[in-house]
Amino acid sequence: MTKHYELATSSWGTEELDAINSVLESGFTTMGKNVVEYEKQFAEFMGAKYAVMVNSGSSANLLMIASLFFRQHNPLKRGDEIIVPAVSWSTTYYPLQQYGLKLKFVDIDINTLNYDLSALRRAITPQTRAIMAVNLLGNPNDFTVIQELIRDTDIILVEDNCESMGADLNGKKTGTFGIMGTFSTFFSHHISTMEGGVIITDDTELYHILLCLRAHGWTRNLPSDNLVCGKKSDNAFYESFRFVLPGYNVRPLEIEAAVGIQQLKKLPEFNMWRRKNAQYFQSKFHDNPYFLIQSAIGNPSWFGFSLILKPESGIQRDEFVKFLTDAGIDTRPIVAGDFTKNEVLKYFDYEIFGEMKNAANLDKNGLFVGNHQFDITDKIDYLAQTIDEFIKSRK
Repeated sequence: MTKHYELATSSWGTEELDAINSVLESGFTTMGKNVVEYEKQFAEFMGAKYAVMVNSGSSANLLMIASLFFRQHNPLKRGDEIIVPAVSWSTTYYPLQQYGLKLKFVDIDINTLNYDLSALRRAITPQTRAIMAVNLLGNPNDFTVIQELIRDTDIILVEDNCESMGADLNGKKTGTFGIMGTFSTFFSHHISTMEGGVIITDDTELYHILLCLRAHGWTRNLPSDNLVCGKKSDNAFYESFRFVLPGYNVRPLEIEAAVGIQQLKKLPEFNMWRRKNAQYFQSKFHDNPYFLIQSAIGNPSWFGFSLILKPESGIQRDEFVKFLTDAGIDTRPIVAGDFTKNEVLKYFDYEIFGEMKNAANLDKNGLFVGNHQFDITDKIDYLAQTIDEFIKSRK
């Protein structure tokens, strides 16, 4: 019987099902007290002042970028330049295009899969208004270097942390290095609320803007005294349909937040297992002659495990992927690969800074396998055995 090494598995138990039933029995399923409590607990866990829950990590990225256009001091404007890594997910980039920013793509480091810091250093110019740091597959960027690069500038640092919940660098959690950070709680991520996302920040004005943008751009969810419209009227009827920003409806559900409260309790143990699995994976493959694996920065939370075939291996990725798939081992490209290859860029204002050598290599030769919130040493052993069989079959 073929074994199965899945990309992701459910992290729910009876606690999550009980939480869902409790919400259904209450008869109140839209954004309410569970969302408020989840946001409070999420912010405390991450070491941030504020958290805003939304309906997906993609929406979290959208609101994060949108909010920077509506702050009073030094807002972003259309045509401003933002530096982005060449490897990430599509909805890292789409809000930037939708708000008229000019993207400057920078290559990644083939070992860490985050920014090539030398290229990033060269890419920063007086025209740079913002940098999007994407912590890929659970691995922190080297924020010690990045923060030094933007010291004494007005460059805004934001983080797409959707794949790296609970990762940290020097004791500080990813998502808190920039002025805002985003998270995803989709099924395959570190915790799951079915669909869901969160933005965290320490900036009170941005927090108020996010609250307003999340629900129609109205004032209803803002504090009485706020940094969007000033002081609200005492007339709740008047404030119920008062619109002050061009917002969205990306509100989460009470069910998702109730599940999130239970999942957040389990996150430390989930990440403990992810790190133990990573140690075992690295012990098996750290010096492999056929492929590279991801090098850690700080204390990653290990979303999954990357394999990048070395050119000298002579292995064609399609052949390798088929062999793994036939053996019951699920694989995917590493996020969206080199995003600069995509036809959708015809709609973007963008620049490719230098050669995307490492991104192209990853795009052509990379794949990743899953990590889980429980012991998977047996699955990693099976992966190693299957790779050995593949290598032998080629001789």
